[in-house]
Amino acid sequence: MSGYKNFQVSRNKSHRGINIFTKGRNFNKNTDNLTKSERLMNGIGVWASFYRANPHRFVQEYLGIYLKLFQVILIYMMNHNHYFMYIASRGQGKTFLTAIYCCVRAILFPGTKIIIASGTKGQSREVIEKIDDMRKESPNLEREILDLKTSTNDPKVEFHNGSWIKIVASNDGARSKRANLLIVDEFRMVDLSVINKVLRKFLTAPRNPRYLNKEEYKDLQERNKEIYLSSAWFTSHWSWDKLKAFYKSMIKGREYFIAGLPYQLAIKEGLLMREAVEDEMSESDFDEIGFYMEMEAMFFGESEKAFFKFDDLQKQRRLPIALYPKTEYGLLRDKSFKYAEKKPDEIRLISCDIAAMGGKENDASVYTIFRLIPNAKGYDRHIVYMESMEGGTTDDQSTRIRQMFYDFDCDYLVLDTQNMGLGVFDQLIQPGYDRDRNVEYEPWTCINDEKMADRCNYKDAKEIIYSIKGNQQFNSQCAVSLRDGIRRGKVRLLVTEVEAKESISNFKGFDALPPETKSSLAQPYLQTSYLINEMVNLEGERTESGFIKLKEPNSKRKDRYSSTSYGNYVAGLLERELLTDEDDYEEDDEIVYF
Repeated sequence: MSGYKNFQVSRNKSHRGINIFTKGRNFNKNTDNLTKSERLMNGIGVWASFYRANPHRFVQEYLGIYLKLFQVILIYMMNHNHYFMYIASRGQGKTFLTAIYCCVRAILFPGTKIIIASGTKGQSREVIEKIDDMRKESPNLEREILDLKTSTNDPKVEFHNGSWIKIVASNDGARSKRANLLIVDEFRMVDLSVINKVLRKFLTAPRNPRYLNKEEYKDLQERNKEIYLSSAWFTSHWSWDKLKAFYKSMIKGREYFIAGLPYQLAIKEGLLMREAVEDEMSESDFDEIGFYMEMEAMFFGESEKAFFKFDDLQKQRRLPIALYPKTEYGLLRDKSFKYAEKKPDEIRLISCDIAAMGGKENDASVYTIFRLIPNAKGYDRHIVYMESMEGGTTDDQSTRIRQMFYDFDCDYLVLDTQNMGLGVFDQLIQPGYDRDRNVEYEPWTCINDEKMADRCNYKDAKEIIYSIKGNQQFNSQCAVSLRDGIRRGKVRLLVTEVEAKESISNFKGFDALPPETKSSLAQPYLQTSYLINEMVNLEGERTESGFIKLKEPNSKRKDRYSSTSYGNYVAGLLERELLTDEDDYEEDDEIVYF
């Protein structure tokens, strides 16, 4: 410890148990004949041994960083187990805890190589940034650090004693690295094959301090360590199997440790405000499944009757960048953040499920943007944007639909025209005026339903609206078509919000944006997660007439699913109409297997 001379501790502190951890190290108890240098080194040896056994005391006494009780326990278990897994709710300071333990291990075990990996490299870099913040408050930590870089290209921390902390990308390009401590943050987002074939292969050789060359210390070789951190996820994911494997090893008495801590702990420790959690739970678009996983630290298992499987949906989260309304693109100065113009022969849809009322117990109106991208055998269906509106009059909703229609250069509108949707339809078949934008809108009319088209009194109205009137047969066709499109990769979704944050935050000027604007840019990715949560909650059953009926659990919604399924169904209609060579068209599978 390079800052040892500046470290003082009260002589009256009790340090019982030191002899247990210094056994075999031949510390000289008779200090009368030792030189000052030898006495200093002997003292360092005793203290180092004590703090290795009690890393939480090292944090509080040497680094001067206060720890809460649960943090004390977790840091202790990190240090005394070869394999450690922590399933944490939001608000528990997981990054802070990781940064502290990295410093503890690096300082107390000279020459330690620490590698941090995560679903995104930027997420791993947050640990380095946290260490940078901590050293400003801890003079002893500052003295231990030789060099620290938070740059995107080469983030790292180097210590005077030869230890270092580095970041790697979680892909095949990270091969050939070496480490004594591997930390995988948000490990659920990392491919299992990358963990097994790349990251864990870093741990081939243990730390090799020079004292191991002495005969009396040759049996004191240390094991390398693996630490896995994440929020909870779906039980169909490999991370659930890994958790169960760790648990079984732990209860057998092997050096494994696993902990799952819910949001109540963060509230108790003052890390999270109860009122903020209550407000989130009271919001009309409250995502119960997401809360169950992220806040209660519980893995969620889809029903055996679930019509849509999580794995199928997750595989299609392949679209890295959302398409935003044109008005959003002036928010950033980065020239690469620009609106995606239509490709040749591309078709765009806005699909709407209309709700009558807002509120937690009622559905929301949802507007979904589809890009139909031509391929060799038809069209890929990219869901690039989704927006929800709580409540709102028919005039409000029709105005927002028109705004989005032109903002995204849409060709068609898919509209649920039952109940409240009929009122919105009647607004759209008349000229409209947008007070916010000072724009007059021309009337539209219906394409696929003559009775609905007859409601329009304007002969020159453009045929834009596909009217949707659900019934048992139609709903069954929508469900089967959407599931088939997902399984065959025709329907593609936006990546997770964590992955999106990595790419969005790299745009010039993003850091200077106000929080509400950053939140707005993240919304399409969050809406996609909400959509998936709705879909895995839908249970499918066959009716007596042979149709598929989807049922959502009590108090659960399916407005995002409805909007998506309507748009996907019409996309299939357009595909059949536009492709002249029927042999090149792959019909959506209408057969349902359970």
